[in-house]
Amino acid sequence: MPPETSLNWTRKEYMTEAPIWCSVDLRDGNQALVVPMNLEEKLEYFKLLVDIGFKEIEVGFPAASETEFAFLRTLIEQDLIPDGVTIQVLTQSREHIIRKTFESLQGAKKAVVHLYNSTSVAQREQVFRKSKEEIIDIALGGAKLLKQCAEETEGNFQFQYSPESFTGTEVDFALDICNRVLDIWQPTSENPVIINLPATVSMSMPHVYASQIEYMSEHLNYREHVILSLHPHNDRGTGVADAELGMLAGAQRVEGTLFGNGERTGNVDIVTLALNMYSHGVDPKLKFESVPAIISVYERLTKMRVSERHPYAGELVFTAFSGSHQDAIAKGMKWREEEERRHWSVPYLLIDPKDIGREYEGDIIRINSQSGKGGIGFVLQQKYGLDLPAKMRENFGYCVKNVSDQLQKELMPDDIYDIFSKEYVNIKTPVELIKYRFTDDEAFQTVVTIRTDNEVKEITGTGNGRLDAISNALQTDLGMEYIDLVYKEHALGTGSKSQAVSYIGITALDGNVYWGCGIDVDIMTSSVKALFSAVNQMSRLLR
Repeated sequence: MPPETSLNWTRKEYMTEAPIWCSVDLRDGNQALVVPMNLEEKLEYFKLLVDIGFKEIEVGFPAASETEFAFLRTLIEQDLIPDGVTIQVLTQSREHIIRKTFESLQGAKKAVVHLYNSTSVAQREQVFRKSKEEIIDIALGGAKLLKQCAEETEGNFQFQYSPESFTGTEVDFALDICNRVLDIWQPTSENPVIINLPATVSMSMPHVYASQIEYMSEHLNYREHVILSLHPHNDRGTGVADAELGMLAGAQRVEGTLFGNGERTGNVDIVTLALNMYSHGVDPKLKFESVPAIISVYERLTKMRVSERHPYAGELVFTAFSGSHQDAIAKGMKWREEEERRHWSVPYLLIDPKDIGREYEGDIIRINSQSGKGGIGFVLQQKYGLDLPAKMRENFGYCVKNVSDQLQKELMPDDIYDIFSKEYVNIKTPVELIKYRFTDDEAFQTVVTIRTDNEVKEITGTGNGRLDAISNALQTDLGMEYIDLVYKEHALGTGSKSQAVSYIGITALDGNVYWGCGIDVDIMTSSVKALFSAVNQMSRLLR
């Protein structure tokens, strides 16, 4: 049962400021890798964390191995720790480990020494076979030795204590042991103590963890001089929820890793937590403007892979294949552009992908047999500048879906453009446009030279405009019948060398609409080519 608390956290909607972030990638994350990072890799990863903006970085368990010890000494001796960045090291509450840890910290400008011992019922009964008082004695002995070693060692040290397996510990016992450690360390405003409450194994629903955190927050001694910290693992898939509710419940600090790396199902993912805050308009104080670049370094150094569906970071998390989703996104993007909206509110997209280094082109809308006209039109417009009329997008959409369905694969933007070009653009069969001229501009009389059935001939026509005159020539001389000519044009690019694009739809007597597109440096010629393309579409499909 969760402890009795005021439940103030339940009345809060979201965090209003970022917590103190502590990356444990180089300790908790690294120890969980199949092949832990070597010294050079850890140094590169440390730089990545600094560049992202972490001000607290747990760099290892220096008493555990020579690589861990050497890494810490390299950071200190080569002055690789920037001003304003605090390193953190982990130590069990055992004398030889504590002394080795302080040996590794000699000369540190600022370091958190993180002391822990297991306190849960399962650990007490099955692993250590000790009473509560014996477990408390382990913690107090370590706390006293930390204080002594800090006084004897050159450097600037802050203390942190974790009752490991906090979530499996009776909350009153966890409170008692933390308060007795605090009594030894005597925190002050100048030298606060970190009390870290790890969900070493996630064992409850997130609201229970939040209630435990709130209970501790409300009953810890020296509370104004204590930084209450969380270290959630993800055994139940609720690491992010545990952290978010825990912060609402009073926690001021979060330990986690990039993309949730760590033992078993991993630690809480700081990328997700930070960008969740960002989605609510809260500055997370971390730099995730180029998540793809961070992923590249992370995957290379850890040999781990970020899932395609990983929140925010995954390759497919901003991607829509579904036709209805694509249509809503395309319309939302257009509405945003027209309205010049400051705040992001595009359907199906929680944040603007560009804010974290993702591109609209190729990231947001991808095409397969489930896609619709809106998405297909969006791809053509974003990548190639082609703004098809709504009805033409629908017509082309069925064409693309059929191709994707037959090939049983996703179609890339170039594939879509190739299909569009082949089916609609400057079509020359069965009737090819050779040239045209107007013999009487006022009466809009035209002579058009065409090739059909391997024969070159001239046809003539008049109309209420130039394009109408050419259309009438085609219908009269070639016996083609259609009505309701639909027309749209726009420039393709900018500048004197830009091309013009024209789209024309014609309705056959059977009611079906046939579309064509013309592209040319001359706007009139692009219109004529679009008309010929539409007529050729009708001729081929009505055969």
